[in-house]
Amino acid sequence: MPREATKTASVYTRVDPETKEQAELILAELGIPMSNAIGMFLKQVVIQRGIPFELKLPASKPVVTGDLTKEQFDAEMQLGMDDINAGRIVSADDVEAEMRRLYGA
Repeated sequence: MPREATKTASVYTRVDPETKEQAELILAELGIPMSNAIGMFLKQVVIQRGIPFELKLPASKPVVTGDLTKEQFDAEMQLGMDDINAGRIVSADDVEAEMRRLYGA
C-alpha cells in the first residue's frame, strides 16, 4: 500500500525574541523542534476544545512600594514582620538548595 504524503499548513506568529530564545533552549534539551511543540499545542487545543492550560488573572496584584502611602507602606512592612515573628520564613540557603535540587544549578 503506497504511503500518502502528509499535508501541512503554515502558521506564522510573532513573539518577543527573549521568549523565543528561552523556549528554543528548553525545547532543544527536550529534543523537540519548535514547529513540533507548536503542533503539539494546537493538537491539545483541539483535544481539550480550548486552551490546554488554565488562564486566569492573579488573585491580587503585586505590591508596588512606590505607589503606597507611608501608612500603607508601614502596614506592608508590618505584615512582613508578622511573618518573621510567626516563623513563616524560608532562608536564602534553603531557597538556593531547592533551586539546585530542581534545576541542577
